[in-house]
Amino acid sequence: MNKYKKLAFNTAVFAIGSFGSKILSLFLTRLYSGNLNPSDSNVKDLLEMTANFLIPVFTLSITEALVRYGLDKNYNKREIFTTASCVCGFGLGALVLLSPLFNLIEFIDGYAILLLVYICTSSLRSLCSQLTRVRGLVKLFSFDGILTILLLFIFNLIFISALDMGVRGFMLSVILSDFCSALFLFSVSGIRNYLNISYFRKDLVGVMLRFSLPLIPTALMWIITGFSDRLFLRHMKSSDDAGIYGYAAKIPNLLSIASTVFSLAWNMSAIAENDSKDRSAFYEKVYTSYQSLMYVATAFIIAVVQIITPLLVTAAKYEAYKSVYIYTPFLVIGVLLMCFNQFLSSIYTATRHTANSSWTSLIACVTNIFLNIILIEKFGIQGASIATVLSYLACYVVRIFDARRYVPFKVNHTAFIGNIFVITAMSVVVIKQPPYYPAFLILGFLIVLTANFQPILLTAKKILKR
Repeated sequence: MNKYKKLAFNTAVFAIGSFGSKILSLFLTRLYSGNLNPSDSNVKDLLEMTANFLIPVFTLSITEALVRYGLDKNYNKREIFTTASCVCGFGLGALVLLSPLFNLIEFIDGYAILLLVYICTSSLRSLCSQLTRVRGLVKLFSFDGILTILLLFIFNLIFISALDMGVRGFMLSVILSDFCSALFLFSVSGIRNYLNISYFRKDLVGVMLRFSLPLIPTALMWIITGFSDRLFLRHMKSSDDAGIYGYAAKIPNLLSIASTVFSLAWNMSAIAENDSKDRSAFYEKVYTSYQSLMYVATAFIIAVVQIITPLLVTAAKYEAYKSVYIYTPFLVIGVLLMCFNQFLSSIYTATRHTANSSWTSLIACVTNIFLNIILIEKFGIQGASIATVLSYLACYVVRIFDARRYVPFKVNHTAFIGNIFVITAMSVVVIKQPPYYPAFLILGFLIVLTANFQPILLTAKKILKR
């Protein structure tokens, strides 16, 4: 299997596994919107943000090093996994000691113990699932994704719909689904054979931490960038505005589904091909096709956003949700740029220049905070959407030049500018809704599809060619 077919095969397997889980995720979004008021929904999002913020800090982002060095043929997977598990355990132990400080934060009050267990079970599942992926068990990895989200859906039905436990029910659902996933993987994938104190190596701790520590601020800054909009909206406007923004941000998840699936497969290929002679040509062909697919997907989502929003958000209960879709188009563009940034980040991962990932993420974070202060005051929820787009764009402009210093490959900047222009025009049409605006949206989609059809077709031929 050549590298293009291997990338396509892994992407297909991850896609099959993700399809079922993402379909269930859409039902979860509807369940949350129907059973949680905007204020509770905002608390739920803030707790998720806090967990996602603390996990890389107290696990030292060691799972990223597990993937990088676990896929490297020059390292022993057993030594990598045992060393990563010890580092993770040490960090979580420190978190337990500091957990009483949780109660000092307003929205965590009453959820401190649940948040602590949430972080621990999430970290445990991450270790188990990433080892499964590193070992090349992509089918099992995908199946576990479906199993986990199915359990999450069932637990949410019990705790939120049936027992009306609100945010507490959500936390319990995540904890139980993550724990069951970790237990399942530990039982069926032979993880016990990779975990033994005799495999622990002190020298690997230094190697792995030099790689993973710069990723901690990277993760934190992306989280701040992603959630600062809601924090600013909550304090500058209202909790309801923050909740509405949160639901508007659910729609772009349709685009991030494709990106996440591809990234899982691409990172494996990028690391495996890091030392190959035709690495630059490989990056160029894959990135060109990836961009084209994402442009088309973005244009399609923006064109039908008014149609699909009622499928994801229960609007009957809250009058304000009827117009939530007008805040979505710019967020979709933001996710598009975030996907491109993730691709470029894979260069830093493969070449072990993770410090560059950190300082380029700082650009997005600072830009986002600065623009939120200015734009939310003037434009409210739409201002937060625009701030997100511009912050991701700033990061992209820097990374597209910086990352290619390590893996030089050609990029069509003209195509990027042209596609972004058309997609932005479509977004303005959705927001302003001029006469006959559906016709303008269809025209915009057809322009993007026509402009990107050839790269997609060439890639398909390359993959299918004997």
